[in-house]
Amino acid sequence: EVQLVESGGGSVQPGGSLRLSCTGSGFTFRNYWMYWVRQAPGKELEWVSTISPGSTNRDYYADSVKGRFAISRNNVNYTVWMQMDSLKPEDTAVYYCAAGATSARDYLYRGQGTQVTVSS
Repeated sequence: EVQLVESGGGSVQPGGSLRLSCTGSGFTFRNYWMYWVRQAPGKELEWVSTISPGSTNRDYYADSVKGRFAISRNNVNYTVWMQMDSLKPEDTAVYYCAAGATSARDYLYRGQGTQVTVSS
């Protein structure tokens, strides 16, 4: 059974930081593109970031988070992280990690999500 389990969400003031983690199981993690996506209340699912499979570690970001968020992965531990700095209220959302076979944001697998709230 494929599983993706996120953790690390919480409440933080504007300008603060959080580090999200996602651990996978049940699939060959190193072969998959890994994504972070988010969904704010009343809005559609939004792509946030991508990291390439294997050890190439090419990373891509939505313009809204570029320079503030950083994605990374460890293929031995089947884990992907998202370091989020300089958080803004508009970053408030449920954050999901997802896995896909290509870079086309084909979210074959997705976790249950972790809530991030940025508020003063």
